[in-house]
Amino acid sequence: MTALPPVRLRADARRNRDKIVAAAVHAFTEDGPYLPMEEIARLAGVGVGTLYRHFPDRDALIMAVVQDSLGTMLARARAAAVDEPCAWDALIRSMSGSPEIRLALRLPNLFQPATTEVIRADPEIRRIRGELMAQIDTLVQAAQQEGTLRADVGTGDVVHLFSLLLQGMQKMPREVGEAVYERSCAIVLDGLRTRRGPLLPGGPLTLRDITE
Repeated sequence: MTALPPVRLRADARRNRDKIVAAAVHAFTEDGPYLPMEEIARLAGVGVGTLYRHFPDRDALIMAVVQDSLGTMLARARAAAVDEPCAWDALIRSMSGSPEIRLALRLPNLFQPATTEVIRADPEIRRIRGELMAQIDTLVQAAQQEGTLRADVGTGDVVHLFSLLLQGMQKMPREVGEAVYERSCAIVLDGLRTRRGPLLPGGPLTLRDITE
């Protein structure tokens, strides 16, 4: 499975492609990545022929969705670092909210193993993911330096905790899952704040710890 090379699209073709990818992001997040392609076209408001002109098979669509989702998450994290008055707020904004973030954090468990391995090996996805993890790591360190994030956690802890929240949410009805996620997210964030008390057991998790 390989991603299609980037091509310059007309404005209307670009809009159709963006609608298809956006619909697929929501479909993959809510129903998994193996929803019929015809249903994804319907959700995007385009014809099946239009979908297949942009993405000749499901594998091509999956690669585009993963690239776009990680790219959106990276842009969000970079914008948060610039816009937010403190690193803590930028970290929260970067790690919560959008369907793209939910999809990106669930990637290791969303696809079949063979598909996951191909996604991980894709050079463009590796590049975007590396830049994203570096940006989150920068925000984690900045929040610790400003004294808002407890010092005995690592970037691996933060990413892993949010991933666990999203995986648990998928096993519940949507309305219940949303409510549980919001409450659990608030509890996790409260636990990540700097406070007096005993240190966590073991050492902080790094990104290498959770990716290997």
